[in-house]
Amino acid sequence: MREFVRTNHPDVGGDPEVFAAGLAKLQAARDGAPPSPETPTPLPADHGNGPVVLVHRHGLRGLLARFRDWRERRRRGPRVV
Repeated sequence: MREFVRTNHPDVGGDPEVFAAGLAKLQAARDGAPPSPETPTPLPADHGNGPVVLVHRHGLRGLLARFRDWRERRRRGPRVV
């Protein structure tokens, strides 16, 4: 599968239609189902409609906040018990 993707991906000059058809065949073979000529199911209408939160850390306060976060991560104990 990796060889197919590396050689036929549209970002490296492959044909997008051939790539999509080949991926459908590979996924069908992996799942054990016959390949379907249908297009993929679109995402639901409410996908991605959540709130967007922007965090701005500018200037000296932002630098100090990043340093404080880094230092807290360094002083934290190991995750493995």
